This record gives sequence, C-alpha cells and structure tokens, in this order.
Amino acid sequence: MAQVQGAPAQAGGGQSYGAPAYRGYVLVLLMLVYTLNFIDRNLLSVIAQPVINAFDLSDTEYGFLNGPPFAIFYALCGIPIAMAADRYNRVVIISLCIAIWSVMAALCGFATSFLFLLIARIGVAIGEAGCTPPANSLIADYFKASSRANALGIYAIGVTLGGALANAFGGPIATGLTGANVEAWLLANNMSALFPIDWANVEGWRIAFVLIGAPGVVIALVVLLTVKEPPRGFSDPPGMARPERAGWFDAWRELAGKPTFWTMAMGAAVTALVGYGLAGFQAPMAQRIHGIGPGEFALRFGLPLALFAALGTFVGGFLTERLTPRSPTAVCWIPALGLFLSVPFYLMAYFTTTENIDMAWWLWSAAALLHFTYLGSQYTIGQGVVSTRSRASAIAILLLIVALIGNGLGPQIVGWLSDMFMGMELAARDSSGALTNAMCRAKDVIATLPDAQKAICAAAYGEGLRLAMAATVLFMIPAAGFFWASSLTYSRDLVAKG
Repeated sequence: MAQVQGAPAQAGGGQSYGAPAYRGYVLVLLMLVYTLNFIDRNLLSVIAQPVINAFDLSDTEYGFLNGPPFAIFYALCGIPIAMAADRYNRVVIISLCIAIWSVMAALCGFATSFLFLLIARIGVAIGEAGCTPPANSLIADYFKASSRANALGIYAIGVTLGGALANAFGGPIATGLTGANVEAWLLANNMSALFPIDWANVEGWRIAFVLIGAPGVVIALVVLLTVKEPPRGFSDPPGMARPERAGWFDAWRELAGKPTFWTMAMGAAVTALVGYGLAGFQAPMAQRIHGIGPGEFALRFGLPLALFAALGTFVGGFLTERLTPRSPTAVCWIPALGLFLSVPFYLMAYFTTTENIDMAWWLWSAAALLHFTYLGSQYTIGQGVVSTRSRASAIAILLLIVALIGNGLGPQIVGWLSDMFMGMELAARDSSGALTNAMCRAKDVIATLPDAQKAICAAAYGEGLRLAMAATVLFMIPAAGFFWASSLTYSRDLVAKG
C-alpha cells in the first residue's frame, strides 16, 4: 500500500476538490457504501424472529448476538484502520474493507450453530470498521468547510437508507423465498449442479444473508477503480496549519482539551444505544404484539420507518446549514431538540392498539424523523473540532465510544429488560406460578400446554418486549441533554471555520 504524504500537493485555498459533478459522484458513491454497510449490519434485526426461533434463543441471548461482540470488534478494529487512513491511501482501505464485510455477511447464511453465526457477525464488524473514518476524511478533503455539514448529512443518510433497503429486501426474501423456490429456479436454468445443496432444508433467512451480502464485492471494485485519492487538507481554509501525519495518541491529546467532542460523543452514544436497541427488536415486537410477520413488517413498517429516518437525517443537515449563519451552535441544539421531541411519539406508537395500527404508523414515523436529525451533526462536530491531520482518528474515537455504548449495550439492554419484564408478566398473569420464560419459548413444551397457558405465554412474551422498548426510549432524554451541553463550548472548540 503506497504511503500518502501528509502535506497536500496543491493547496485548495478553501475550495472544494474536483469538478462539481465528480465530487457529487464520489459523495453519492460513499453514501452507497455506507448504505451497504448498514444493510449488512441491520439484516439480522430485520429477520430477528426467524433466527431466534431457529436457534431457540432468549431475548438476552439474541441481544448478545446483535450487540457486544459486534461492537467490541468494530470498535477495536476501527482504531488501527483509522490510523492507517490518516497515513495511507483511504480509497484502497475502504475497498478492502467492503469486500471483507460483504463476504462475512454472506457466510452468516451458512451458520449451523449460534457460535458459527456469532463468528460470522464478528467478521462483518471487522470489515465495517474500515468504512466511516476514511470516508469522513475523504469527504473533508473533497468539500470545503462551509459545505461539509450538508455533505456529511447526505453521507449519513446511508445509515437510514441501509435500514430501509435491509427491510425492503431482507424481510420479503426471508419470508417469501424458500429453499424449494431456489431449487426450482436452478433446475429451470440448468444450474442445479453448481450448487449441490439440500435446498429443502434451507430457510429463507439464510438465503437473505447470501443474496444481500455477496454483491458488496462488486461495489468494492467500483470504489477502487473510480474514486480518486485527494490531497490531504486540500479544501481547508487558507492559513490552516500544514497537515502532518498524526499518531493515535496525538489525536487523543488534541481531543483532551475539547469538551465539545466528549459531550457530543456521549449524546451520540446514548442515542445509538436507543437506536440499536429499538432496531434490533422492533420486528419481533410487532410480530408478538400485533401478529405482523417479518416480511409484512419489513414492507409495511420497517421500510417506511427507515425512509422517514433518512429524511430526518437530511432535514437535520439541511437545517444546520441554513441556520448556522444565524445560530453558530445549530449543529448542537437541532439534534438535542429532535431527540427530546421523539420520546412521546415513540411511546404513543408502542402502546397503540392493533385496531389503531395505522395511527401507530404515523406516530412511529414522526418519531423516526425527529430521532435521526442528530446523525450528520455527530460527524460535523467530531471532525470540526480537530486539525486536518487527526480527522479520521477523531471519527474513529467517536465510533469507538458509539459502538461500545450504543451497539454494545443497546440490544443487550433491551434483551435483558425484555426477559425480565416477561418474567414479571408471567408472575402476574399465571396464578399457578408454573410457567417460565424458557417453557414459553420452547416449541415442544408450548405444544403440550393448555390453551389458557399458551395465551398467557404469548401475552407475556409480547408485553415484556414492549415494556423493554418503552423503557429504552427514555434514554433519549439524557442524550438530548448531552447534545445541548455540547453547544455551550462548540464555538470555542471549533477549528474548521469558513
């Protein structure tokens, strides 16, 4: 891998790099990469209940699968990759990482045990760790400081667009495409000899992992062959210090005196805790409470919710760019307001009855829009308070915090709360005290229970998860407080101005 010199070959004098059309192409392609990142990451959440049923998992066990191991490896691998991105060719790094996570996502479909699936998920985490730090660094060199908030907001749409596409394809594939369908198609096209598999025993969720994960290898080649590596610091305002290669500890030392970064990072982390927790269990909750299966939920709720979240991300970036000239701290208080206002909408949506499910859709959509106004802000603040040479490392530190607290704890907390509330619901509903969480999940046991006990199990299974989701939403309130606190020091800490 060729080393990239720390200083730019030609100063841009605060102008954006490249022709507008090509610059737009690069931004859209990086957004597509980020979208792919979140399609593969979110797919497990979309098809959660079939996976839970296939491996007979408790919500705590599923929360572990969807949380801590992924988060730990994502965070730890992000550190050396970000250091490399501050020194070496960022386009090559991104391309290699796309290929890694795509192959590992496809391998999830071949899992024969909980351990196999866990290892494949860890592989996805290792690859995805190399997406955002170098991509943020590239965007900072393609777009001048005054345009970065909007550019990063567009890039961040990949988070919610990825969720939308994971629902659009993952849910229908998992529930509508069976091994028998695939076998019939292969036979019709004389291709069955290429895939000597017992298709009759292949579940739809396995096919979804393979069909959605594998095409990422093609995207990796497109990035490698069409994106140019810009000079570092090209788009920074005149007079900024000449960038040099930064070490990991240099970035930490630079951030040590930036309280804006740390309050924002805590706000982003707690918001991610809520976001990952809710996303990981929203499809199972809809199935348990309202009887809506994964495929129907994906198209009827998951896809629209992700699109509203994407709209919220865009709106957040748009409002920030428009309001910053009048309120320099808009990048901080806009997400704070959005997060706070999302809480009542989420709670009302969760406790709406099945008879009023259309009302729940509108409430849930409004909550998602308000929730995701924060996303572009975390990147704008994260790289705006450090020098050019530390941008990728600063974003990696941010993602380290977000991954460990958000992705690491979010699904695990919801899963643990769900099992706890389920146990409480069983104790309240079952006067005999004979029913347990494990009994209510086991298919062979459920089949032998009287109808009255089956009904109690079903009610407790759904209500426990609904209460867990509602309790998790309340974490949005301190998250909003952290973003508001970052506004108190933002103007003082800001480096990239103009």
